Amino acid sequence: MGAEPAPDISVAVVNWNRRDYLRACLASLAAQRGANFEVIVVDNGSSDGSAEMAGSEFGVRVIANAANLGFCAANNQAFAAARGQFVALLNNDAEAAPDFLANLRRAFDAAPEVGMAAAKALVWDDPRRIDKVGHLIYPDGQNRGRGTGETDHAKDGQYNRVEECLWPDGCAAMYRKAMLDAIGGFDEDFFMFGDDAELGLRARIAGWRCLYMPAAVVRHRRGASLNAGSTKRIFLIERNRVLLAAKLFPWSLLLLNPYYFAVRLASGLLAAAGDRGEMARFPGLINKLRLAWTILRADLAALRLLPRMLRKRREVRRIAKLTPAEIRRLILGNRIAVRALVEKSN
Repeated sequence: MGAEPAPDISVAVVNWNRRDYLRACLASLAAQRGANFEVIVVDNGSSDGSAEMAGSEFGVRVIANAANLGFCAANNQAFAAARGQFVALLNNDAEAAPDFLANLRRAFDAAPEVGMAAAKALVWDDPRRIDKVGHLIYPDGQNRGRGTGETDHAKDGQYNRVEECLWPDGCAAMYRKAMLDAIGGFDEDFFMFGDDAELGLRARIAGWRCLYMPAAVVRHRRGASLNAGSTKRIFLIERNRVLLAAKLFPWSLLLLNPYYFAVRLASGLLAAAGDRGEMARFPGLINKLRLAWTILRADLAALRLLPRMLRKRREVRRIAKLTPAEIRRLILGNRIAVRALVEKSN
């Protein structure tokens, strides 16, 4: 007998101690129609029986790590194991509509330079609200989901047409495997948070495009990995936005990074005074000092990694198809307003 034909799509699901969420996620994948795919679960050392459940109940391929290697390393393991021409990501805290994979796959028929496809992610407990429909970025390296918090007006065309976007959110995305082979996978120095932004912007710099596919719908439980008030989450987001800028931004924007960061910080403090935005999650002087200390620690951690990022920066220039001026225009053309950034939850 001949070898089993390779699937068109490989779906990577990274998990760490979220057995019930993972079961719902895998059930939504089992219900997919119109797509030829395999599922690869990478379990990061769960102690709740997640890996065993995935294999016994759903019969999917499981890569079982002995420890939590993080989102980036785990997905890179899935990329290496993937047999499909396309690799989809689906968070374990997301559930996909039945045509999710088929609709994402259609993006790549548009042109050979389409390397990424973004889904419409809705808030799990209130699917009238948008979680993310692709991404936007602020000029200090902080990024935010496009449309976050908005009501999904399904009938008036808001976010309901196929269109170019900056990059997909890693909770629900698809990548051309040839693109990943050409530019590399996730940067494992990021561990988690901002990793999809770094990969997406690196791909754009290398000349690949991203299409947003509104019919590819998922419902996403926000904050299931780390809650919004977690200082570990704040630490990783702040550290990684500095690493992203140092690695990928043109010097004309990188030199202005302290200015844009100061504007964002001041705007965040003003929003918090009105009990709005992420800083409002840290009420009182003690909590504000705890937040400030977390941000300072994150920036110091980023500085320690700066020499490594600058070496990687040279590697990125070798695969770049965009000039520094074009990268600047790409970033500023997909810029999120500072008020929207500091007042809407990620």
